[in-house]
Amino acid sequence: MPIAPRSMRSRTIPLMSAALVLAAATTAAPAAAAPAAVAAGAALAAPSPTPTPDIPNSPVGEQLRWFLAAAAALPIPEDQIRAHFSAGFLTQVPPAQVNEALKSLVGLRLESLTQVTPTALSGVVTTARGRVQLSMSVDGDGRIDALLFGLEQREAPRSWAELDKRLRAIAPHVGFLAAEVRADGGCRPVHTVAPDTPRPLGSMFKLYVLGATAEQIKKGRLSWDTPLTIRPELKSLPSGTLQDRPDNSTVSVREAAKLMISISDNTGADLLIDKVGRARVEAQAGRWSGHAALNRPFLTTRELFLLKAVGYPRLARKYLSLDRSRRYRYLATTVARTPLTEVKAWNKPRDIDRLEWFASPGDVCRAFSGLSALNTPPLGEVMSANDAGLGLDAKAWPTVWFKGGSEPGVLSMGYLARDAAGRTYVVTALTGDPRTALDENSAGAELLALVRGSFAMLAKGRVRS
Repeated sequence: MPIAPRSMRSRTIPLMSAALVLAAATTAAPAAAAPAAVAAGAALAAPSPTPTPDIPNSPVGEQLRWFLAAAAALPIPEDQIRAHFSAGFLTQVPPAQVNEALKSLVGLRLESLTQVTPTALSGVVTTARGRVQLSMSVDGDGRIDALLFGLEQREAPRSWAELDKRLRAIAPHVGFLAAEVRADGGCRPVHTVAPDTPRPLGSMFKLYVLGATAEQIKKGRLSWDTPLTIRPELKSLPSGTLQDRPDNSTVSVREAAKLMISISDNTGADLLIDKVGRARVEAQAGRWSGHAALNRPFLTTRELFLLKAVGYPRLARKYLSLDRSRRYRYLATTVARTPLTEVKAWNKPRDIDRLEWFASPGDVCRAFSGLSALNTPPLGEVMSANDAGLGLDAKAWPTVWFKGGSEPGVLSMGYLARDAAGRTYVVTALTGDPRTALDENSAGAELLALVRGSFAMLAKGRVRS
């Protein structure tokens, strides 16, 4: 859920994109269990002490002055949030979500202002993790109606050779594919790096969940309006907001799916897995992936949290020691009975080569192609809700879909984009380091630059370096 509720594809990544989630974080393969790895935006450089700039005495200036003071004393009381943010903003980004998002901006301080009007401004702020671009605007009543923390715009590569070199500098294990999606749904590779090698996905696994959900809707077994009950045993941890809703309240399939993709809502994913059935999600992965066996059992985010973050490595080692059939039983008994409250945050890679969701770059392309072929209108709405700051020109690329994922040691990005002439391309980058957590600020900005450059080269028909 963006911290900017406006319907726009901007060059900034919404605050709630959740570590790429970026994959948010955004993303992220459940990023909340590793708060040290969660990034609200990409660091520009190490900050240097500078005088605090003058904030204008204008409607947006007054709100910025309030916001900087309020963000230094979290949580911000709900009545203050409601007094300073517009009703339209809070409809999409509730007060609890504002406070949750701001936790990743510790040490927020204004460094400079670059553009200022009475109702909008942009500049740079520093946080404990580095410098981040800020944009804020207010409505006619002087209340905040957009608040964005943006990614660094790094220079895009100009050749595939340059892309390969920069990609391999991000992590020791990488995979990449830039491909055109043919009329028959097949992926025609244009440039690849280890395209058939499976890598950990993080929250990109949610493409399979969405696919299985859409297939059930297509068959008439579900509808986008079908209510899902948020039972306590199905609640997961952030990224996301559905875990904060009352027990046994309901959410529609459409809203759960949109939250699952746009802000990588983990509870939304688990609700859909429960409704569709684990077996159907596994079958969907089997149709789109040549490595589906690596995802059986197909874990829920709650299960992954428990395996990786409760008394680690006890549960994880036991689970990994079992054969497939016994793993299903272990999840249904021992893991299901483990309280989520026992989860402890982690910030170093944990079994990312064995305990994750897996696919190759080629598999990811087939998943994007498969979703596109389902041709269900709400799918476009769901998949285009957040471009994670890619910022392709909307006239040249009217359709842009995104899903990414992360956890300590994992960062993945996948995009489908259709140009004005109707040609469809998929670009996927998978990076991993089983020993050291990736710096998601730096790596996320670099991956976005590589993806952006890839689409530019695809548009120009650049097949070779």
